[in-house]
Amino acid sequence: MNINEAIILAGGQGTRLKSVVADIPKPLAPVNNIPFLTYLIRFLKNQGIKHIVLSVGYRWELIREIYGNSFEGIEITYAVEETPLGTGGGIALAIEKTKDEDVLILNGDSFIDFDLKEFYEFHKANNSAVSFVLKEMKNFDRYGSVEVNDRKITAFCEKKFISKGLINAGAYIVKRNIFREMNPGKRFSFENDYLEKKVNEGKFFGYTAKGYFIDIGIPEDYYKAQKDFKEIWK
Repeated sequence: MNINEAIILAGGQGTRLKSVVADIPKPLAPVNNIPFLTYLIRFLKNQGIKHIVLSVGYRWELIREIYGNSFEGIEITYAVEETPLGTGGGIALAIEKTKDEDVLILNGDSFIDFDLKEFYEFHKANNSAVSFVLKEMKNFDRYGSVEVNDRKITAFCEKKFISKGLINAGAYIVKRNIFREMNPGKRFSFENDYLEKKVNEGKFFGYTAKGYFIDIGIPEDYYKAQKDFKEIWK
């Protein structure tokens, strides 16, 4: 059992990184002189993904110049937002360019190390509409937390200081049919307009990964990635 297609949300401008990174899409922020997005694509290749849809918008031509229609043996397709569509609108547009029933989705500015085959088996075993990769964190206030009861996600909590809790690590498997009711081209937030409104239906499940996690959205963690990736990607 394996999953073949992935969407990477790569439309971000990287506003909070402007002080340390040139005016480029955030997923192109260089980590040890390699675009962050390249690490994500290589990770997916190693996990068996054959086709990646890049959900792009801001200065997306720079992304196409690097990755073209094929990169290191992976087929690359682009879902281009002519106007900003939010995370939900971006996914809805991109999922039209996939074929399989289940699709992996990754944020283009974070990395979580997990076993995709195991995660997909978890998704199928729970007949989940959306499965999340979760990561346990300590002493954090940068992320909202996720409440889980017997693998089932019961609530998404606002950002506040927590000594220990689970966060959404920015990797999902979704059933493509959940987007049938959402028209491509419509702007909406996947988190606020779909996940938070549907969480009480009991169709969301959380898979906790123990692997390395980083979100490069702020300069402090962007600099941390420079050091960490030298060890991870030897």
